[in-house]
Amino acid sequence: MMEPISTTNPFWSYHGIDGAASVYELRQVRVALQRELQQSMFASLSPMEWYETVNELHDRIARKAVELCIEGMVEDGFGQPPVPYAFIVFGSSGREEATLWSDQDNGMIISDAPHEGKEAYFDEFGGRIADLLEQLGYAKCEGKVMCSEPLWCKTLTAWKEQLLEWSSDLSWEPIRNLIIASDMRFIAGESSLAVEWLESFYEQFRRVPELSDAVLRNTVKHKATLNILGRVVTERFGEHAGGFDVKYGVYIPLVNSARFLALHHGIQESSTVKRMERLTSLEAVPFPLMDACQRAFTAALKLRRSTPIVMQQELQQSSGFLDEKQLKQKQIHYDLRETLGLVKRVHRALQRQLRFAERRRP
Repeated sequence: MMEPISTTNPFWSYHGIDGAASVYELRQVRVALQRELQQSMFASLSPMEWYETVNELHDRIARKAVELCIEGMVEDGFGQPPVPYAFIVFGSSGREEATLWSDQDNGMIISDAPHEGKEAYFDEFGGRIADLLEQLGYAKCEGKVMCSEPLWCKTLTAWKEQLLEWSSDLSWEPIRNLIIASDMRFIAGESSLAVEWLESFYEQFRRVPELSDAVLRNTVKHKATLNILGRVVTERFGEHAGGFDVKYGVYIPLVNSARFLALHHGIQESSTVKRMERLTSLEAVPFPLMDACQRAFTAALKLRRSTPIVMQQELQQSSGFLDEKQLKQKQIHYDLRETLGLVKRVHRALQRQLRFAERRRP
């Protein structure tokens, strides 16, 4: 029987991951540890502590998955990676905000070192990693942000060219990809590749001042969550009728707001919490607005992990919606309304900033 997770000794608590000798064993470790997180530790940890523990779990599983994948490549005659590489993550994993049921969002940076067979090797390697993670219970990204896709698996030079291309076109799709890229975080392989990638990424914002305004235009778009009477707007149709979309109604608007403000002020962090902390310490944003952001984000994380879960093949899944029954609970409804009020306040401030930016455009 696996020992329960210990918050005082995190290295010991994840020992089963490092010792897994197969994909099956690694999946079973994940099942056992997530059960501890959802049952034994849900009430005892603060939302931030819970997310930190969950994301440490995902990081360690991802590193072990890469290791097992390389072992499989060697066994099948492909050998060790011919040049250095960096396995990286985006999305909620990049921001260290993944839930127990988050899907894949990853990529690969490949060294520019010459090797005749490296393209074929990393095509195979990237595909195998995505497949292996899926076997471990990480659903493939519907948007195809994965190292199995050529757009997200490139040599360092090709990545620099891609970042330059995205930042030179301020239309919606390139900016969307640049926004995804902004949450990049290194997981495994050669970290210096990720460092150089980040230098190139942030250089684009220094080179093209209009980039942050383009990000802002994407940021201020989100679904209405409070009506004119201040009541929560729930889903009207479909399987979630009567429920509330926590991810896109509360969480993502705050993530987007913090990301824009961080990029606008040259803050090089991927975590929303760290972005907010840096913005506060630099006094880059008026304190009342930043305070509203931080309080709303803490509440959003709490609501996000409170959505109903279902078990699928021993792993937890969630739609990300609070259901109608939960919304009838006074405390949840009160917390949601208060948080949505804060989100609306932040959103209006960014809308004003966008209008000002648009008036400055030639």
